Amino acid sequence: MNDNLLKKCVAEAIGTFTLIFVGVGAIYNNPGLLGVALAHGLAIAVMVSATAGISGGHLNPAVTLGLLAGGKIDLKGAIAYWIAQLAGAYAAGLLCVHLLGVAATASGTPDLATNISQGQGIIIEAVLTFFLIFVVYGSAVDARAPKIGGLAIGLTIAMGILFGGPLTGGAINPARAFGPALASGHWNNHLVYWIGPMLGGLLAGLVYGRFLIRER
Repeated sequence: MNDNLLKKCVAEAIGTFTLIFVGVGAIYNNPGLLGVALAHGLAIAVMVSATAGISGGHLNPAVTLGLLAGGKIDLKGAIAYWIAQLAGAYAAGLLCVHLLGVAATASGTPDLATNISQGQGIIIEAVLTFFLIFVVYGSAVDARAPKIGGLAIGLTIAMGILFGGPLTGGAINPARAFGPALASGHWNNHLVYWIGPMLGGLLAGLVYGRFLIRER
């Protein structure tokens, strides 16, 4: 790994760590749905803004897949980003276990509501992640876009959690589920949080990155 890619991966790991650490902690503090949504949205807004100039501020394997599908990152870079994101998420999960306990970290791991099937969960996570990657392209990647990426992306996360939080936990990010799951052993319905977001990210990358981003 060259020095430049290493720096990008460090930025990705730190940014993803922030999301998981703040997210689990916010759920533990029980500020209500709006508070949880704002905590996740603010964490993403500030860390995307902080890391955008270094790594592009992906902080999410589904975002990286969406940008890979749109030709904005190569496969080698994407794999390195995925490893860094998951490592940062796991480190945050471990710290949450140490500070808050295994049970609290498990309760901060996304899971399905009792009335939501795995199929429904996959669809919800896919749609919400599609929105996210669409906004990433439209506010940060597209040369024609207003450069408000961090704010717009953070607001999209908050919006998604306000809808998806009570249903799926509103992960909208495989790393958001993976880190605390690995640290706490809470693997319930875990594949939902890979299949749904990665499908949504791939579709958004193809729609915006391969079609809408092109000049007429």
